[in-house]
Amino acid sequence: MTVQPHPSLQPYADAWTHSIEAISELVLPLPEGEWNRATPCPGWSVRDVVSHIIGIECEQLGDPRPIHTLPRDLRHVVDEFTRYMEVQVDVRRHHTAPEMTSELEYTIIRRSRQLRNEKRDPATMVRGPLGDQVTLEFALQLRAFDVWIHEQDLRAALGVPGNWDSPGAYVARDILLAGLPKVVAKQAGAPANSAVVIDVHGPLEFMRTVRVDGEGRGTIDKAPSLGPAVTLTMDWETYVRLAAGRVRPGTVAHRVKTEGDPELADAILANFAVTP
Repeated sequence: MTVQPHPSLQPYADAWTHSIEAISELVLPLPEGEWNRATPCPGWSVRDVVSHIIGIECEQLGDPRPIHTLPRDLRHVVDEFTRYMEVQVDVRRHHTAPEMTSELEYTIIRRSRQLRNEKRDPATMVRGPLGDQVTLEFALQLRAFDVWIHEQDLRAALGVPGNWDSPGAYVARDILLAGLPKVVAKQAGAPANSAVVIDVHGPLEFMRTVRVDGEGRGTIDKAPSLGPAVTLTMDWETYVRLAAGRVRPGTVAHRVKTEGDPELADAILANFAVTP
């Protein structure tokens, strides 16, 4: 008899499984040269993205982090977070395609077994990114999000689009939307008692309103707004690429329709990325 994890963990476990198996299928047949292709993830090749996924999943399994000194000339390593993330990547930079795929397969097997046997309460505190303590539920939500975003990085690099409406896409939508009130209220400086509407179409369709209260705090809901200060309309793929920091607003301006205050719209788009 298989023990199912807690019901609130199951959707994230399912989304993680779907995306990481899609990644495995994408990279398994790749010849050596394809592993060096650049991805939309700044500074990372196909090999680097897969190395990152292997490394983070190994940390979730409790494996010790590699002791490794980074080279000084990595331009995309700019702070403590990127330095932390780069160690698992750089340590695998010279691994061959068979080494990469066999380590990925072994990591997926180990991690799938761990998730199948997960009996802890979702509120249990576990190690998160950078060693922070987060709930087990949030840690697993983050892993489902991360592997889906990186699946899209790999698909873009390899010219194999797909899974824009897979289980991981819905996890990504929720995490990316959670960062929107801060973008609108704090970073873009939307005026007090104003509203900004985001209207997204495509494989995932949704409309959200970010409301800024009298104290300048932002909240988000599904209710429409009468007379918003700004309405931004875009397709789901563009939303993801902007919110995940994969493209600059200017390069996708033709895919974003803006209505209302043009300066506020530009400020929101300039600060749209919510992932580190």
